[in-house]
Amino acid sequence: MRTYYVFQAQNSPDLRGFTDIPDGEKLPLEEGPWALVRQIAPDEEWDVDVSRAVVAAGILENGFYLVGPIRRPPSSKPIIESDRVEGTAVFDAQGNQIGTIKRLLIEKVSGRVLYVDVTFGGFLGIGAHHCTIPWDKLIYDREYSAYRADITEEQVRHAPSFYGPNDAWPDAGRQKEIQDYWRGLARLEEDPLGSRL
Repeated sequence: MRTYYVFQAQNSPDLRGFTDIPDGEKLPLEEGPWALVRQIAPDEEWDVDVSRAVVAAGILENGFYLVGPIRRPPSSKPIIESDRVEGTAVFDAQGNQIGTIKRLLIEKVSGRVLYVDVTFGGFLGIGAHHCTIPWDKLIYDREYSAYRADITEEQVRHAPSFYGPNDAWPDAGRQKEIQDYWRGLARLEEDPLGSRL
């Protein structure tokens, strides 16, 4: 376990940055200046509104983890490169980060993005879990510079992964399992009582 430092963006009071470096030098300069507001020791109770594992994964991958709205001018580009999508956070409807996009899964023939491989949990990259979310479930949120999904962290945790054990390429059965899982959730949302009334 390590000590975490919580910073607040002086130009955006709702934006907080977590890092494991006391001077916050890895926090993005364009969102600053940053002011240190808190230090959380390894043995101290974790009482912030985002999981320690999610913060640790963000720091491992980027050197920092941000929570809150990011004020950026809207992009004039209607197209985005895949490497800019990879590593982008995914939030639920309440603004809680539920994972990070690891890779896009693209249908070869049509070239359409069908799914995203989302990672969540784990600590320092160890024990991170993968799940597969249909691309059409994600909506880009300019305020957060991230994607939002009308799904819960619980639904993500139970979603099947695209890859099998030992990162084996999926067979038709695995692809059907993914489709059935997300279609089943859609049916539950449309009819939460399952037509039992």
